[in-house]
Amino acid sequence: HVAPAGASVANTAPADMLNVSVTTSSGAIEGLGKFLQYGNGRGVPSYAAFTREHTHRVHDPKYVDWDTVVSLGNTDAFVKALMLFYTSGDTLLVDEWTYPAIIGTVVPMNIQLAPVRMDAEGMVPEALDHVCTNWTGERKLRMVYTIPTAQNPTGATMSIARKRAIYAVAQKHNLVIIEDDPYYYLQFEPYTADSENRYTNLPGITSLVPSLLSLDTDGRVIRLDSFSKVLAPGLRCGWVTAPKYITDKIQFHNETSIQQPAGVSQAIVASLMNEQWGHSGWERHLVQIQRDYAMRRDLFVDLCLKHLNGLVEFTVPDAGMFLWFRVQLKPELQGQTGVMQRVFDSMVANHVLLVPGY
Repeated sequence: HVAPAGASVANTAPADMLNVSVTTSSGAIEGLGKFLQYGNGRGVPSYAAFTREHTHRVHDPKYVDWDTVVSLGNTDAFVKALMLFYTSGDTLLVDEWTYPAIIGTVVPMNIQLAPVRMDAEGMVPEALDHVCTNWTGERKLRMVYTIPTAQNPTGATMSIARKRAIYAVAQKHNLVIIEDDPYYYLQFEPYTADSENRYTNLPGITSLVPSLLSLDTDGRVIRLDSFSKVLAPGLRCGWVTAPKYITDKIQFHNETSIQQPAGVSQAIVASLMNEQWGHSGWERHLVQIQRDYAMRRDLFVDLCLKHLNGLVEFTVPDAGMFLWFRVQLKPELQGQTGVMQRVFDSMVANHVLLVPGY
């Protein structure tokens, strides 16, 4: 298996529109002095308030005592969520192909991974149930980690039916779900070869596939969101949504580690979301980002269908930035030691960066 890297993140920061002026308090957000001071692990109030309001508008959590807390992005948030429940020697349920940084994060912590079979929609509920039902480890399985939208690296996106089934299995086995969803807003229309009718029905915010958080009635989903893929990765701004007793503990962890995202970064986001754009402007921006990524997806798929026919198989993604190749080796190459490394080296020599999936 070989997955083309997402290459660079699309130019999501609206440089031609970005003219942020934060001096003294305007009422909607704090003055610059507040952003440049030390703060608590919840984040500057105007930034934190936007994350809560946005989460309520988009996901409408179905239980009362939920809240949000700031993060430096989803990897930072994942570590803090994991450390609330896990210690050395525990085992984490993950997709059989998962985000490489997660592997690099848990291995030094001596946390083992239990892979769960995937298909074109991501983690298979029956496979998750099978692993949990037949688990014989000394320690109980307590948490499942998944990327439900545009999964990294396979590009798979869960349907609402798939999410309901995964949630039901989590209820059956009393699992906490880490919903790592940085690509959630990068959903777009199914691929069509008819170039005249592309990009006519982009989802914006109102037509996105509902999240696992939106289905959660038990308070068992810890949702991770980030501005990295839809605004600018260098801002290092994100947030976690979970029951308040969990977000409180992440706040305390923040205060002994990152404290909070950089004040200047929070000022930029808070100014955009609360003063310049508002929710309607934010949605217009997301539609443009969806169009940009859909155009990249369509061009890449067009080229693959033209030049790689018979050499690879792949499922066309409906979101995100990943296309997962299943390389069709010639019979005489199958079983040869190092053949995939030769493919990888050849691609690099031709200025195409791939992420090997083996």
